[in-house]
Amino acid sequence: MNYIWFLIILVSILSAAYTGRISDVVNAVMKGAQTSVEVALYLAGIMAFWLGIMKIAEKSGLVAFISRLLTPVARKLFPDVPKDNPAIGDIAMNFSANAFGLSNAATPIGIKAMKELQKLNKDKKSASNDMCTLLAMNTAGWQLVPATVIAVLVANGSKNATEIVFPTLIVTTITFMSAIVIVKVLEKFSPAQKPEVNQEGDND
Repeated sequence: MNYIWFLIILVSILSAAYTGRISDVVNAVMKGAQTSVEVALYLAGIMAFWLGIMKIAEKSGLVAFISRLLTPVARKLFPDVPKDNPAIGDIAMNFSANAFGLSNAATPIGIKAMKELQKLNKDKKSASNDMCTLLAMNTAGWQLVPATVIAVLVANGSKNATEIVFPTLIVTTITFMSAIVIVKVLEKFSPAQKPEVNQEGDND
């Protein structure tokens, strides 16, 4: 990817030099740098706000309540995970954080859930069906409140940044459901997992 970006930049500079528009390239770079800082500040502000809301929800027990509501669904989607395994709670928490647009907060929870699923994985060298399901869920990223997108719109001068909420909800719902259906269909074609000969990774 670094090579691709370097090639794009190089072609842009050579094209500008050939057409005599180097000054336009320099101005675009400076303006882009300024805009990136402004967007970063807006993102920092809205992320701090939503992380604070999430922390209040966590302390008040709302997140735990939502996780409990999602636990039966998580068990259906991850049938190979034992009932009392901590991975179920982590998966529910991960989904809740993603739903509120807190991808930064959801990432460590998702990694923790993936580690728990890896402990249950018989073949340590390949992803289990449950691990693939969790990855599909995070890639699709169903969102109730697209906090990051709203921040970007505000940073770019949008007068009604929240109008993106309903369309985003429709799109992410379709994407999320499609991801779940596809991963569950593909599970039917995956071979049964066999334990590794070397089981040293079981104690990780």
